Amino acid sequence: MTIGARRELMLDELVAGIRGREPAVLGRAISLLESTVPADRTRAGQLLERLLPHTGGAVRVGVSGVPGVGKSTFIETLGTRLTAAGHRIAVLAIDPSSRISGGSILGDKTRMTRLAADPNAFIRPSPTAGTLGGVAPRTPEAILLCEAAGFDVVLVETVGVGQSESAAADMTDVFLVLMLPGGGDELQGIKRGLLERADVVAVNQADGPQLERAVRTARDYALGLSLMRGAEAGGAPPVLTCSGQEGSGVDEVWSSLLDRRSRAAADGALAERRRAQRLVWMWSQVEQRVRAALEADASREAQVREVSEAVSAGRLPPSVGADRLLVSLGLGALPA
Repeated sequence: MTIGARRELMLDELVAGIRGREPAVLGRAISLLESTVPADRTRAGQLLERLLPHTGGAVRVGVSGVPGVGKSTFIETLGTRLTAAGHRIAVLAIDPSSRISGGSILGDKTRMTRLAADPNAFIRPSPTAGTLGGVAPRTPEAILLCEAAGFDVVLVETVGVGQSESAAADMTDVFLVLMLPGGGDELQGIKRGLLERADVVAVNQADGPQLERAVRTARDYALGLSLMRGAEAGGAPPVLTCSGQEGSGVDEVWSSLLDRRSRAAADGALAERRRAQRLVWMWSQVEQRVRAALEADASREAQVREVSEAVSAGRLPPSVGADRLLVSLGLGALPA
């Protein structure tokens, strides 16, 4: 199919292009998902409904960690190995949006040059657009489009900005957390909210002079996680060491992720996890749309500003402010 650069694709063309594994069409479909134009949102919903029977077959992996831990390097090394083994890899790389300009860097294709040139890989950077959790607001739907396009592994690389990163666990089958070599002092500041959701933990940059330190750090994390999560079903997550730069330990991390996913599939936990995720993201969209409706309605602008200022100044409790804004939308007050 030849795609005109300016022509809007018909729904049948989008479906055919995605099912035909055309990366340009997939990219345009994800752009359609991310659009806030009402007509585009309607078309995006129709597209997803058409493609839904062709989704669900990929291994969905979330990859998180603090800035500088080497997420992109690790993903490129893992991705190139997986494509060499016959897999088709989609990477949904989330870039932080500026709270001032609203813009984002969108630079993951420049950081993963080898993978970006691989015909069996697709890299899509998307802005968070102010969404918490280190992910973009339409990432779950983008995963479905990638699956419909025949990608059997979808990697979601989160922003790496802090405690709210664990939102990626609400859209993936297994959640990998990469940590820096550090040891005892860093363990005191363990990202509990993040590591409580981890299926596998890997201390990256375990190479050269950092190797011994990384091994000690992994041992410390393993001990801490056994105390924190040892009693839960499946026990504490495995803690490994790896080097995305050199490639050591990357295969072991992937095998561990697959093992955790296989066990979850065998006992029904994976199916239940996906069912719960669909509901989590539906309600997430409801919350975002309610706020967007308030902010976009010029007739309520004065009321939104007045209530916001009153809450900010401490003259009105946040719960009362929320009640007033919901009532103005005809939704009624929040239930007690």
